[in-house]
Amino acid sequence: MRILQVIPVFSDPFGGPVAVARSISKELAKRHEVTVYTTTALDSRHDFDPKEEEVNGYRVIYFKRTFKPLCYTGFFGQLNLSSGMMKAVKENLRKFDIVHVHSWQQFPDIMVHHYATKYGIPYVLQVHGSLPRIMAKQRLKWIYDVFFGYKLLRDASKVIALSRVEAEQYRHMGVPEEKIAVIPNGIDLSEYADLPPKGSFKKKFNIQDGKKIILYLGRIHESKGIDFLIKAYAHMIKTMKCDNTLLVIAGPDDGYLTDAQSLVQSSGASDSVLFTGFINSKDKLAAFVDADLFVTPSFYGFPVTFLEACATGTPIATTTLGDTLEWIDGNVGYVTSPKCYDLAKAMFKLISNDGLRKTFSRHCKEIVKSEFPLGRVVDKLEQVYTSCWNNCAYSCNNQVF
Repeated sequence: MRILQVIPVFSDPFGGPVAVARSISKELAKRHEVTVYTTTALDSRHDFDPKEEEVNGYRVIYFKRTFKPLCYTGFFGQLNLSSGMMKAVKENLRKFDIVHVHSWQQFPDIMVHHYATKYGIPYVLQVHGSLPRIMAKQRLKWIYDVFFGYKLLRDASKVIALSRVEAEQYRHMGVPEEKIAVIPNGIDLSEYADLPPKGSFKKKFNIQDGKKIILYLGRIHESKGIDFLIKAYAHMIKTMKCDNTLLVIAGPDDGYLTDAQSLVQSSGASDSVLFTGFINSKDKLAAFVDADLFVTPSFYGFPVTFLEACATGTPIATTTLGDTLEWIDGNVGYVTSPKCYDLAKAMFKLISNDGLRKTFSRHCKEIVKSEFPLGRVVDKLEQVYTSCWNNCAYSCNNQVF
């Protein structure tokens, strides 16, 4: 099968959707012919049009963005316009059997929808937790949905939901039940067979050996609930006599770093919080290994970091501030209500009870092996692709694309 993956950003450090697209493309390339269309957003190495490279058995083609001044400000920063990609899709889309779109409310989505429906090519849409209209620009997002978004959902052969919660969000947007496939993210466990030695992250960042680490790892963005985490952590160390801990906030600034640092200062927790900035893949693994607890206070979709934490045996704490995943609470960690006291209490319970933490750590490793191995996840995705292609071929009088 000839598979096209379309994602506007493919730069290594940029969030969960990129990690998902990379991992499934690598696994699919063992079985099929896989091509990725993306843009040069956040990737200066490919700042000319187009640039092609082979990665883990699949092709990646980078297209330079068009009207770049519009790509750095306001709502248009999410569009990632590319005339080069449009030309390639127009000329080449009929060479593929299936298209998998990994974004929502961006130019590549509109472009694929236009030519896929024109040529009769089936496409699968995966929004990676971006359906809810949250935070800023809600009215603009509503306008986008009215003119484009609902059409993308309506005409997709299938939509991929990462969880039951996201499946319900699709239903709320009018997607019929038969078009929704619930497929969680997966993880390549072979990448966790040889972990960094314990203590290497602490050594690199001059953290005392006896300190227990509470880790947040992700983009420093307002939507992530980092303010909520800082307040809960400050409450924990002040009122629960838990002063032998360090909150490590690791990840690139996405517009909220200054506010987060100011909040740490005003909360009086400056001596107990470390901002590392962006860390590479090796240091990320080391951080998980040295962490006693991984906390993501708010999320939408299914963060790959939850699976990374589990693969290294690091228990999880999160809240119902955004979406929820039913397999976490009481199994590999705790899910609390969106109240500072409740999150602080859960963090304290996990950080202060070595036996409980070891039990959850064992469960973490068991669940990624039994429920989320990448091969099993891609098996399900492959079935969706085949079903979509067969249905489209039948409806088009067995035309071969």
